[in-house]
Amino acid sequence: QVLLAESGGGLVQPGGSLRLSCEASGSISFLDVMGWYRQAPGKQRELVASAKSDGNIEYADSAKGRFTISRDNSKLAVYLQMTSLKPEDTAVYYCNAIWRDYRNYPDTFWGLGTQVTVSS
Repeated sequence: QVLLAESGGGLVQPGGSLRLSCEASGSISFLDVMGWYRQAPGKQRELVASAKSDGNIEYADSAKGRFTISRDNSKLAVYLQMTSLKPEDTAVYYCNAIWRDYRNYPDTFWGLGTQVTVSS
């Protein structure tokens, strides 16, 4: 079992910055993929950024140039540094992690989410 706990959300003005943190706990000591998704009211959940254990990083087009994802595997943590925030970034941000067994069968874990609101 893996539990993911997010923190760092809040209210910020347009153009501001926030740093989201996610720490994993449980019996799993290594995670293949850690990343961030977000979901705005009335919209589907979408990928923001992900980081594989091999260093491969993917960003949504909306995040490129503004957001930076990083991992600390010793802490089973993933971070999202967000800058130049826009009102359209307003959403609940969810930490995501994937663990794979020896057959490469994935288990996906989700945090409960942290609210990010970008508004004047």
